Amino acid sequence: MRFVHGQLAWMVATALVLVLLGSLSYELFFVCSLIGLLIVTELTAPFHVTPTWRRRLLWLILVGLVGFGYVVIRRILEILPPEVLPW
Repeated sequence: MRFVHGQLAWMVATALVLVLLGSLSYELFFVCSLIGLLIVTELTAPFHVTPTWRRRLLWLILVGLVGFGYVVIRRILEILPPEVLPW
């Protein structure tokens, strides 16, 4: 439950900060939440015993990293001029 509370607090704080800064977007919220997931995962990791639910958390992190890669590639393609792209 400490993990869930930490992740939920991170995501609510992220949403509030992004709203206050006027830069709330799905992509930015996703990236900040992924960073929070990685931080909370490390901060709540047990030292000696790994529960089974934490092994399944690796799949969620993997999906998040794939989503992050998609966001980065999309942003790079937006920045590049059209004559550089082959299509």
